[in-house]
Amino acid sequence: MDYLKTVIPSQLVSDRGSNLVVINPGSANIRIGLATQDAPLNIPHCIARYTSQIPKFKVQDQMLNSQITTVQHMEREKAYDIIASLLKIPFLDEEVANNSFPRKIGRADGYNPQSGRGVAFQWANVYEQDTNSSLALGSSKNEGTSGEYVKKHEGTDAEGISSGERKFRGHIFGEEALRISPTEPYCLSRPIRRGHFNISQHYPLQQVLEDMHAIWDWILIEKLHIPHSERNMYSAVLVLPETFDNREIKEMLSIALRDLRFSSAVVHQEGLAAVFGNGLSTACIVNMGAQVTSVVCIEDGVALPNTEKTLPFGGEDISRCLLWTQRHHQTWPQVRTDMLTKPIDLLMLNRLKESYCGIKEGELDAVAVVHSYEDGMPAGSHKTRLTALNVPPMGLFYPTLLVPDIYPPPPRSWFHDYENMLEDTLHMEYSRRPDMSDALFSGISVGYPMWESYPIFSSKPKKEEKVGLAEAITSSILSTGRIDLQRKLFCSIQLIGGVALTAGVIPAVEERLFPRLIST
Repeated sequence: MDYLKTVIPSQLVSDRGSNLVVINPGSANIRIGLATQDAPLNIPHCIARYTSQIPKFKVQDQMLNSQITTVQHMEREKAYDIIASLLKIPFLDEEVANNSFPRKIGRADGYNPQSGRGVAFQWANVYEQDTNSSLALGSSKNEGTSGEYVKKHEGTDAEGISSGERKFRGHIFGEEALRISPTEPYCLSRPIRRGHFNISQHYPLQQVLEDMHAIWDWILIEKLHIPHSERNMYSAVLVLPETFDNREIKEMLSIALRDLRFSSAVVHQEGLAAVFGNGLSTACIVNMGAQVTSVVCIEDGVALPNTEKTLPFGGEDISRCLLWTQRHHQTWPQVRTDMLTKPIDLLMLNRLKESYCGIKEGELDAVAVVHSYEDGMPAGSHKTRLTALNVPPMGLFYPTLLVPDIYPPPPRSWFHDYENMLEDTLHMEYSRRPDMSDALFSGISVGYPMWESYPIFSSKPKKEEKVGLAEAITSSILSTGRIDLQRKLFCSIQLIGGVALTAGVIPAVEERLFPRLIST
């Protein structure tokens, strides 16, 4: 027990790496794997549940969608024109023939070449496999297609369908859940949104926790092949983004210890993990995720709480902006593309963004194949020329281009007046669900000295910044208040997360921060 109280994650990896599971939950994806593996699994953090009731919404977060206001639309167009001026491309509504800038045309047929980027996603098979049924065998051979429509009997569940019909799967996880046809009787849920638990009046805390447990348990069993009977032989390291609040951290610890039955659990900050992983002790960490971008400064292996910045946008917002840009320029095929109600469209747009978008001066076009997904029908292919592919990533620096019409930040009222995490940690007394025994918490280590002196995971809702990436980084570094440290941090900025792989984003950040570096 003394070992677990004082151990740091790197020491735990060295001592028990083969029996150590690292879990890094995010808004869109969860990264998870054994500490001895070279790279973690990256799996969409979602679950689709079968429902016998015809749901009003096929996607839980449809109820959270918001409409773009006229002011937001005008600000988006203004941001586009500012970006166009910087990139020396035509303005939003300007004819190319009237463009005064000398044209610099670059082909972007694959900044990040992917062998399967032109292959359409297939609808998920929502039926259970039954080796005794030739019908089910035929379905399993054609996985990815929904098959013919099966009548939904109201008041029955997946196990209640008669033996003469194919049975619906009770739960579907990961990317497969995103590929379910809207015609099927499933409701898709994402337990984390914009860096926090996805709690709303339509998605209560208990359901969020149950979904998170189900997703993690499925990954452990199906992907890492760790059955329940062997779970107590493993320890867990929760590598958590700084966006999470204290109560969320407690609940995830509860899932790891009570529900998943790990023998012990360690909480580690994502920013610190990035610094240590690169062999540094002092740096400014910029985590560019799918729905949230966060900035935090690390000095001598300790996160500085007052430097933390949270920006409510990420890679999925760039994908949405890509769709808006192409529709405005009338380069998008006349098909029904909806990232919210048809998550399979989100997969397609993310792949197009990763393959073709980048930041560079001059016009950036590409010939690409766009797929259309109509309810239950095979995917259609449309070859088109996409344009202004360097504009959407620039939304990182001009966030009014990325209107948050989808997945606005969740309500934070449930965190008010909650007990202090620092005190709980020091006394090892955790507020938890009634069915949790005291013995379950005997294996917790919270990674001293992080919690002892630097409560980076605050007990209050964290303010989201309404600024661009360059301003957030500058503000974070300058908030340290020390010239010597500021110089070190400006010279040691780490971009992590999927969006950091965007072509040209590193030079774009350097260009905007270089004047500040000179002035310090």
